[in-house]
Amino acid sequence: MKIAVLPGDGIGTEIVAEAVKVLEVLDLPFEMESALVGGAAFDAHGHPLPDATLQLAKDADAILFGAVGDWKYDTLDRPLRPEQAILGLRKNLGLFANFRPAICYEQLVGASSLKPELIAGLDILIIRELTGDIYFGQPRGRRVATDGHFPGAEEAFDTMRYSRPEIERIAHVAFQAARKRSKKVTSVDKANVLETFQFWKDVVTEVHAQYPDVELQHMYVDNAAMQLVKAPKAFDVIVTGNMFGDILSDEASMLTGSIGMLPSASLNSKNQGLYEPSHGSAPDIAGKGVANPLATILSAAMMLRFSLNQEEPAQRIEAAVQKVLAQGLRTPDIYSAGTTKVGTAEMGDAVVKALG
Repeated sequence: MKIAVLPGDGIGTEIVAEAVKVLEVLDLPFEMESALVGGAAFDAHGHPLPDATLQLAKDADAILFGAVGDWKYDTLDRPLRPEQAILGLRKNLGLFANFRPAICYEQLVGASSLKPELIAGLDILIIRELTGDIYFGQPRGRRVATDGHFPGAEEAFDTMRYSRPEIERIAHVAFQAARKRSKKVTSVDKANVLETFQFWKDVVTEVHAQYPDVELQHMYVDNAAMQLVKAPKAFDVIVTGNMFGDILSDEASMLTGSIGMLPSASLNSKNQGLYEPSHGSAPDIAGKGVANPLATILSAAMMLRFSLNQEEPAQRIEAAVQKVLAQGLRTPDIYSAGTTKVGTAEMGDAVVKALG
């Protein structure tokens, strides 16, 4: 079992170090190899996803990823910006299915901005299509407008598109996941104004005929955004496109108290996966030792479960995280009165200790 470790930028290096620390004490027969990615790779090699890093990722069974990006790279041409590394990995490895569980741990109910009765016991799975939609659609660019409200003015354009096979495969993933949970899928679209998502709705409905034991609900994205904060426990599995999934999964993370608690898995058809926290590189707190490593540690647990077929160690890590939270240890993002504030490394050490 080979794991490519790509810490990236900002707090990525700090949080990945803690996840690696946790993995190492499990004493499992895997090999870990690190490489630069994102801004760190651009500084060293002139590109955010060097050939050697991409090859390492392709050869690995799984990728443990930190975060990429920093404000200082915002003036670079778009193909050279750190964020292009993650898009390149998704595209080259065919990582089309993104799993983002939003679970509100009993100990963190008070850290959420919502009323406890709304989020206690919350357990949602957001499945986001990851390699299509407006993020990858062509053509895109800038030009002089020939029509519209201001002909002759400079304009920018992107293309939202989905093919039938893209929608079918993500729909199958969602229905199969729901079968292992509460057997309910909410497909989120904007079919009332977007042709792309009328097509999405039609295809998901067709695929649903193969899963009569699973309930299917369609919901417009604006309503879904409202319902996530009004009645989040009404959801089980949410499936949606790339852009809507990007937004809704971040919204869902705040139901849990902090985006620092939200792990993420991106899988291809061979169950090779990229595992990362749902948050970004947070350059404002990088190097201060205060970042929450738990989302990355929980992502490592998902890696063991989905790509390395190691269910028992995955459960051990998740139980250790619960134990640490029960002990009252909190990084600043989830701190509340009466708990103990700790730093990144202290939290990682506590999880290692809880693993026994």
